[in-house]
Amino acid sequence: MDNHNKKETQLLSRYDLTMVIIGLIIGMGIFRTAATSAKDALNPTMFFLAWIVGGIIALCGALTYAEIGSRFPVMGGYYKIIAYAYHPSIAFAINCIILVSNAASMAMVALIGSGYLAKVILGSAANETIEALIATFAIILFYGVNLLGLRMSSRAQNILMAVKIGMILTLISALFFPSIHAADVSNINLPEGTNALTWLKAFGTTLVAVSFTYGGYQQSINFGTDVEKPAKNLPRGIFIGILLVIVLYLLVNLSYFKVIGFSHLKAEKEIASLIAERLLGNTGGKIFSSLLFLCVLAYVNVILMSNPRVMFAMSESGAIPKIFSKKSKRREVLTVSLTVFTIVAVIILYFAQTFDKILSFVIFLDCIGMAASAAAIFKLRKETKHLDKKQIFSMKLFPLLPLIFICSYVFIAISIAVQNSNAALIAVGTLAFFIIIYFTGNALKKRA
Repeated sequence: MDNHNKKETQLLSRYDLTMVIIGLIIGMGIFRTAATSAKDALNPTMFFLAWIVGGIIALCGALTYAEIGSRFPVMGGYYKIIAYAYHPSIAFAINCIILVSNAASMAMVALIGSGYLAKVILGSAANETIEALIATFAIILFYGVNLLGLRMSSRAQNILMAVKIGMILTLISALFFPSIHAADVSNINLPEGTNALTWLKAFGTTLVAVSFTYGGYQQSINFGTDVEKPAKNLPRGIFIGILLVIVLYLLVNLSYFKVIGFSHLKAEKEIASLIAERLLGNTGGKIFSSLLFLCVLAYVNVILMSNPRVMFAMSESGAIPKIFSKKSKRREVLTVSLTVFTIVAVIILYFAQTFDKILSFVIFLDCIGMAASAAAIFKLRKETKHLDKKQIFSMKLFPLLPLIFICSYVFIAISIAVQNSNAALIAVGTLAFFIIIYFTGNALKKRA
């Protein structure tokens, strides 16, 4: 009985899962991607609709991944699931592009923070090169922090997360001060000559930035067997968590819309500092922007904490060379994996330099990984029917929910290919490159 009770206390309650889902989704994108999505939206109605639809897609995806994790509870994340559903070469390639995507996301978020800090330090004299240099400094700084060990990086993470929560609440509070709101925010008409195809194309482009901001829910794949009464608590915890995130994102975006107006929102990159400046004055806006840079460092830090461990797992399974599992003797830091991951992020940062260019590349890579991994649910459902009567999570409205999710990411991928063919071609080339690496490595092993 004591062992059973101990096991129960180690499982996540519905409240715990809800908080985990919220923590996984809310990152730094909301401080920048609202401007990008507004720029692509034809009117405010499309802008807010994209944020609602993005949340619904996230809900479908989170429930799909939760059932995959419940039916196939293994260590190794996407690698073993995709290898099971397709082929080890596809699993290797997709796992690698997820790592590249995460490195690119880190570079992108560092650029968000550097844009805010550059504006504080240099004002209108700031340019893309200076922002890239500041972003590089942020990445290298926390590369050094992570070299000091997990305890140091986790302490830094706790402090920086508290700062980020305060920033979001500050932005929402601007809704309660009508005196700082824009005089006219009623521009809701579609441009003349807009037809259904034009509307659909613009909506797909708007969803690109939105889907980045909602990212993180796919980690629900890791909690399928770690929740109390999963059949009941998993769907409710995920639904409540994502519903709260949708409400929070809509409130922040409504604050942007009310305070600076839709037209200005399209043109302003560092929107959060502008809201803070109107709310707190010039000095308060500068302090806010400086603190926002610290929030960015929290994301950089957590990415540098987690992704080298994925590389370690791949190395342990033989998917990549053993040198990537090398640890320092004193602090047990994954020095090789951490260093290589950091170098990849810096290369991507200087390869693209701008937020929008990296965004298209990242989301196209995510579209490949998301659609392929989510589709594994169909094979799993067929081959694990014997689990249906046990205490696992099986989503309702199957196969509608995973189909909505997969089709949405195919739609987003097509939108990127139409808007930015170079980013799509580079992403496909990256996938093909890793597949070639897999078969080349296997051939060399056989010869050896």
